[in-house]
Parts: sequence; C-alpha cells; structure tokens
Amino acid sequence: MAGTDDAVAADDDALYVLTAVLLTPAKFPSVLGDDYPEACATLDLAPLAAGYGLVLGQDGQGARWTVVVDDVSLVAVAIASWDCGMEYDLSPDERTVVAALPGWPLAVAVAAPGVPAPHDPEPAPEDASRTPLAPPEAGAWGPAQRRLGADEIALQWAAWRGQIDDGDFATDGTQEAPPTDAGAAPLTGVRRVLAEARAYVDTPPPLGRVRSAFASGDARTLRADGPGWSLVARTDDIAFVLLDEAPGEVLPVGRGPELPALLEALDKMAVRPS
Repeated sequence: MAGTDDAVAADDDALYVLTAVLLTPAKFPSVLGDDYPEACATLDLAPLAAGYGLVLGQDGQGARWTVVVDDVSLVAVAIASWDCGMEYDLSPDERTVVAALPGWPLAVAVAAPGVPAPHDPEPAPEDASRTPLAPPEAGAWGPAQRRLGADEIALQWAAWRGQIDDGDFATDGTQEAPPTDAGAAPLTGVRRVLAEARAYVDTPPPLGRVRSAFASGDARTLRADGPGWSLVARTDDIAFVLLDEAPGEVLPVGRGPELPALLEALDKMAVRPS
C-alpha cells in the first residue's frame, strides 16, 4: 500500500493513493473479464499491447477514484516495492493519465486518513449515465466471483492441494462423481472445460485467456478462462475447475493420461509476464 502526506490529502483535486494494480495482457484484475480485451472494454479502454496501470485512491473529499495511467513501468515498480515492504510514493505524471473513473473495481480494505470515509463521487453532468466502478457482491455467484475464486486458488495452491486425495480420481483424471444428478452435472461441466481448453491450443483465444506465472521449482502456474469457466493448474500437478453453473464448487482434475500434455501445450501458448 502507498500513502501521501496530509497536505496532499487536504487538496480536493489531489489523489490519496491507496493501492495500484497492473492491467496488461499477462496480468490484469480477472474480476474485469475473462481476457485482456474484455477487461479493457469493461473500463472503456483500448487494449493497448503495453497495457496500463490502475491507481486506486481517494480525493480530498474522500471520493473513490480509479486513475488509469499508461506509465506501466512506474506502477510495476511501485507494486514491487510495496510487496517487499518498502515505501514508494506513487505519483504519476499528469501527462500519463488516460482516464479518471469513479469508484473502485476491487475491494480496498484501507482508507485515506484525514478525509471523509470512502464513497462514490457525485457524477459530473457529462458522466451522469456512468455507474461508478464497484467490486462484485461477496454473497452472489457469477463470472466475476468465479474468477476471483480461481485467483484465490492460485494464491493458496498448497492449501487447496492439501485437501485432495489422489485416490478419488477416475482413470480419466476427473474426480469420481457421487451418484446424483447434481454430481453428474459438474463432472460433465469439467469435461466440457477440458475440451474447450484443448481447442485453445489449435485456435488461440483472445489475448490473456491463458496466462502462465512462476511457481516453485521448474513448474508454472497456469490460468485459463472461458465462457462460464475458470481453470487453475500447476504444470507438474493437478488442475482445479470452477463453473458458473456450480456456485462455490471447486472441482479437481487429476493428472490422468491427458492432463499433462494439455497443460504443457497451454503453457507454450500462454501469455507470460515480461
């Protein structure tokens, strides 16, 4: 997290920076979409190859703002510094600002001191039709919540992996379904996801649908999304699938005879952080 001094907070036109995230083909807030172009479209941005930085903060009246900048390197350095526990004064040059959007697309747990509590700004007359950005509802289930669930699994892989007994998998790698209609439906959904993921290898999907990130050892963490589904996997291990039609369920897929080759092929075509 980043902060500024009280003088900055007292300036109604200044932004008290709370946090920032990258919006690039290889790393973007998945809550915004299944792929990079969709995430950009959610914010009415052109999908530039270099991407953007999203700076989240409050103005002097406490209003929430998401400031979009095209200085990706500056935002990346700030994020890396904060992740290392170092202070970094993120102050983008006004010339790098692409847009200032009301609201926050992500939940932010902190607030700026010395200003009113976070709230949506009053819309300007020319933007009266724009709905302020807001994080998805925690108690609901839909594409955004499904993607956030996949994010959590990727971040807490060891914890989720530790709950799985490899002996529960069928010979094809899918987990044995209980003898109920509800159990059979997720199993059918998992097989559909694997088929659609295989199709990505032959027909590349929109940029960012398949992403590869660092994992321990020589492995990679893979993330793939599609219409109604998300997949998280490690190239040396199993995969987890989340479905829009299975609220809150996390469906494991064992190595089996086909998953290793699929993960290897997806990793080769995936977008990677530079």
